[in-house]
Amino acid sequence: MDHILITNNPLVKDKYQDRTALVFLEKSYLEVLCYARGEIHKGHELLTHPLSGSIKPNETPYKSLLVTNKPKALDYRSVTMIEDSIETTKKFFSIRDRTQGLRKDLLADFQEIDYHLIKGALESANK
Repeated sequence: MDHILITNNPLVKDKYQDRTALVFLEKSYLEVLCYARGEIHKGHELLTHPLSGSIKPNETPYKSLLVTNKPKALDYRSVTMIEDSIETTKKFFSIRDRTQGLRKDLLADFQEIDYHLIKGALESANK
């Protein structure tokens, strides 16, 4: 496999844990981005944009990302993209975190949205 899937989405974990290299984090959206930043600093390259989709970071608790499987030289485009995404996410959370206390049916909806976003990215990456 040419990629690693990083996620905090239980649905994504269930769908892909046996089919791709996967890191499942029981952490927040922001912590997923910070974990990915650590991988990028090790030389992994971002394959998906950290702020993909039209849902703002403070409106969903789930994030799934793809990075390259094998580290190489530091990719400055990936560093810039993840750093900018972390700063943007922090700004949104400073406004208002709307993910606190979401009902289970809404959580399931957000899991489904994140799943479909990463599913398309995985299909493209596997071609």
